[in-house]
Amino acid sequence: MRRLCALTLAVLLATVSLVTAQTVFVVRHAERADTATGASMTATDPDLSEIGHARAQSLAVALKDAGVTAIYVTEFKRTQQTAEPLAKVLGIQATVVSAKDVAGLIEKVKVASGNTLIVGHSNTVPQILKHLGVVDEVKLGDADYDNLFVVTRGEKPAFVRLHFR
Repeated sequence: MRRLCALTLAVLLATVSLVTAQTVFVVRHAERADTATGASMTATDPDLSEIGHARAQSLAVALKDAGVTAIYVTEFKRTQQTAEPLAKVLGIQATVVSAKDVAGLIEKVKVASGNTLIVGHSNTVPQILKHLGVVDEVKLGDADYDNLFVVTRGEKPAFVRLHFR
């Protein structure tokens, strides 16, 4: 009987720790309007292209049931527009954090309750993942917009790299 009680308690504790683990979804912003026709990236704060808006909608569909309670974006329109469809579906406001303040962003994520979406840039996503404890080296090219990084925070973070359209 004691052995059964101990096993039951162990299963319950493991379940509680899994339920309370925070998952952080990290993406790069969707496609920029100034590169939609193959032109070089010239604008400092462009909107999303039509394809980018479609990708943002796809992200909202993919994450609408993921328990996201906080969304973090940078001061640039492209990150805000990428997060906007999910924010609308969930009825939450995205929090703007400077693209240069990765450490401050991570502090906000650590105290957030529930799961989190971070929309960054090709040069900040690898930094964000590293600050979340991901040891795998991640590189993003100029044309990489379809990566969805999933980090489950814990003593040793679990990390999965997915792709979405």
